[in-house]
Amino acid sequence: MPLYEHVFIARQDLAQAQVDALAETATNIIEAAGGKVVKTETWGLRSLAYRIAKNRKGHYVMLDFDAPAAAVAELERQTQINEDVIRYMTVRVDSHEQGPSAMMRRGERDRERGDRGDRGDRGDRGDRGGRGDRGDRAPRDFADA
Repeated sequence: MPLYEHVFIARQDLAQAQVDALAETATNIIEAAGGKVVKTETWGLRSLAYRIAKNRKGHYVMLDFDAPAAAVAELERQTQINEDVIRYMTVRVDSHEQGPSAMMRRGERDRERGDRGDRGDRGDRGDRGGRGDRGDRAPRDFADA
């Protein structure tokens, strides 16, 4: 059977339990049609690049699965009907990524970086000096405005 990745974005006002229920519903649709879900990842509440249906954030969920084409068609049909899902995308892949996805590794990398203590206390940027030969600014006259 072909391998797929299915990512959907749920509305920001849903609780995490409701998002998990949406993922479970998708898993049930796939398994009922004879497919198998290999991995489910919840990426959490993330900011969107632009507003979608008055939402600025969304809960991201990714499913890796192998299923026949009929299962994918049914999954997309059910996802499209659901009002809680604001966007979805299903992509056929050659092989599933082993281990955590790039989005999950990104979060781990950010935690490892910590507070960026390697920069030390920067303090005053004295190397820039003053305004040089320009002197102090003249006071502003707001009467013209």
